[in-house]
Amino acid sequence: MEKIKRENLKKKDISKNISLKSGVSLSYASRFLDDVIVTLISGLKINGKLKINKFGSFKTRLKKKRIGRNPKNNQTYEIDSRKTVSFKASDFLKNKINNE
Repeated sequence: MEKIKRENLKKKDISKNISLKSGVSLSYASRFLDDVIVTLISGLKINGKLKINKFGSFKTRLKKKRIGRNPKNNQTYEIDSRKTVSFKASDFLKNKINNE
């Protein structure tokens, strides 16, 4: 059975797309994208929530400390508590992906 190679969208691809569509240089588009990402991260750190209209919402969640197990050798270990980010797509985005 043949595996299908999946192509991931990378920051470089997004920067190139921004550059082509807006007519700015690739380095400027790359810096712009980096600034947008930093802004999104700082918004999540400060508020714990981030909503982008017609795209979706991000939310930080606290995962509690728990016991994990290595399936290879059944050795148990403790997984520390940590924050994670969850994403919920907007209805607009879901409709765009499914209908077009």
